[in-house]
Amino acid sequence: MPRTRSTLPARGPVRLGPDARAALRPATADVRTGFWHARREVNARTSIPQGPGLLESAGNLHNLRLAAGTAQGEFEGAYPFVDTDVYKWLEAASWQLAQGGEQGTPEERQLAADVDRIVSLVAGAQQPDGYLNTWFQVRKGGERYKDLRWGHELYCAGHLIQAAVAHHRATGRDELLDVARRFADHIDSVFGLPGSGKPMDGIDGHPEVETALVELYRETGERRYVDLAGYFVDRYGHGLLGGEAYCQDRVPLREATNVEGHAVRQLYLLAGATDLATETGDAELRAAAERLWQAMTATKTHLTGGLGAHHDEEDFGDPFELPNERAYCETCAAIASIHWSWRLALLTGEARYSDLIERTLYNGFLAGVSLDGESWLYVNPLQVRDGHTDTGGDQSARRTRWFRCACCPPNVMRLLAGLEHYLSSTDAGGQGLQIHQYVTGQYAADLADGASVAVRAETDYPWHGTIALTVEETPADSPWTLSLRIPQWCREYRVRCGSRTYDQTDAPLADGWLRLERTWAPGDRVVLELGLEPRLTAADPRVDAVRGCVAIERGPLVYCLEQVDHPGGGLDDIVIDTARPLAVKQRPDLLGGVTTVVAAGRRRQIPDIGWWPYRSAEAAPEPAPSGEPVELTAIPYYAWANRQDGSMRVWLPTS
Repeated sequence: MPRTRSTLPARGPVRLGPDARAALRPATADVRTGFWHARREVNARTSIPQGPGLLESAGNLHNLRLAAGTAQGEFEGAYPFVDTDVYKWLEAASWQLAQGGEQGTPEERQLAADVDRIVSLVAGAQQPDGYLNTWFQVRKGGERYKDLRWGHELYCAGHLIQAAVAHHRATGRDELLDVARRFADHIDSVFGLPGSGKPMDGIDGHPEVETALVELYRETGERRYVDLAGYFVDRYGHGLLGGEAYCQDRVPLREATNVEGHAVRQLYLLAGATDLATETGDAELRAAAERLWQAMTATKTHLTGGLGAHHDEEDFGDPFELPNERAYCETCAAIASIHWSWRLALLTGEARYSDLIERTLYNGFLAGVSLDGESWLYVNPLQVRDGHTDTGGDQSARRTRWFRCACCPPNVMRLLAGLEHYLSSTDAGGQGLQIHQYVTGQYAADLADGASVAVRAETDYPWHGTIALTVEETPADSPWTLSLRIPQWCREYRVRCGSRTYDQTDAPLADGWLRLERTWAPGDRVVLELGLEPRLTAADPRVDAVRGCVAIERGPLVYCLEQVDHPGGGLDDIVIDTARPLAVKQRPDLLGGVTTVVAAGRRRQIPDIGWWPYRSAEAAPEPAPSGEPVELTAIPYYAWANRQDGSMRVWLPTS
């Protein structure tokens, strides 16, 4: 049964403090049917319920029992951060519990019982002074903070804090929040600047605790957690970890000109820095965050929103170094990008940050989980070549049931479970409602005068571009502004509001927003129509890997070819005919129901040049695409690798 507005969850992963210097504040949404409802249902019914069993079989829960002294045996797992798989699952399960009704279904009651059981395991493993890390408590004999570069102790603390905040906001209970506060207080007693009287001046090799500490302040009102987060953010770049870019220690964040090093580490650090700028009004930190986001999107972001060019060190790579088959594009990096962009969207009020969120959600993020919710991709390449061989594993181009480094699956679970909190906002002055992402459901917000507004949305987005909005709740005599994000990719749009119709020629945008201000009445309708004609996209010519290629897009979706749809050969010899129009086909029978894009192409006939694959450019010009005509069927990138193994490509040669 759909929830009424009074039962909508009020607080998600980001809840700004009362004095936050932000243009926008998160509002509430209820996703009822449609594209994202279906993906969240798979998450709720399959992915999240499987979590406890997978964590048990991987040894994560066993390690907590070892740390608590309630079990015997050896530590299981190859990495010092395996506790975070538990914490991210707890966060996902908590946001999922917030979706349920008062009585709960049998499945919801089982999930609640699993959460209670695992929270008890976590609490039992904590040491009296608040410290908690099973790797160091069990495998390393109790040593602490001896290996900050690789030990991930503060990284683990950050995910514990985020899980605890989610659990408290979802259930109102304190058990896990008490554990997190004791750990945060312990960290605060240990780390500080020289001369502060604290024993250590240090930072973690993997940022994460910074954004978590700010959220803990927002939940508890303890200002010292913000101060501690600020200390950590500003100590990066001062050589405490050897000055390596991999650990974000080469240059102070305030001085950096582009993102670098390990992508997830950089993005989590920037999310924390943006949280700090939001809560403190630090203009220099805000300017750095905006500067680095601009540089990242302009020079280091794949078409899918994916981030990370190098398998080695999971690194961003150089500007415009955006390979295809060796693209890393870790699923966790897509999630971290969404986290950071949402914070920037709230801080600045600019729609471009939600543009990147949309692109990443539908492509670089969603490809990370299979359609059935049971297998995963750690890395998300943009091409798999003909004849590719793969033995599976963490960095495989084939979906895997679970990973040795299982950071991505529970990370996907927590974002999907809390997705409704990334969809809408109200401005800081409480004068209106902004819709960032389009779903079927209800958006609601409280205005400055205490009045409430609620808008129902009906849409089949992203397959169709019509979004019908109906005002359900509004103050009787007070005007307010309904702001609709017009996506960056959209060439043509039209909006009908009352008796008037606007389009891109007479409804100009402000920071990417179409703003409709009026005194509304219940039943008022707005119909937004976004043009979804398929399009061919070319990259900046400095991206060497895709020069002479185009990609197919439609709406927010990036498309790709899969070998299974093109019998009679592979994909390496395919070229697309850009002079022929693109067509769309509704395919309810395919991949859970998708819209495909059909294009004309050919299989290149390349002459045999012998044992050496190079030739004189003067004597042997590039052969024309005069081979066999072939109809190209492009599917949404998020749905690839859900049928049979084979080649795949996003970027298609034109000659």
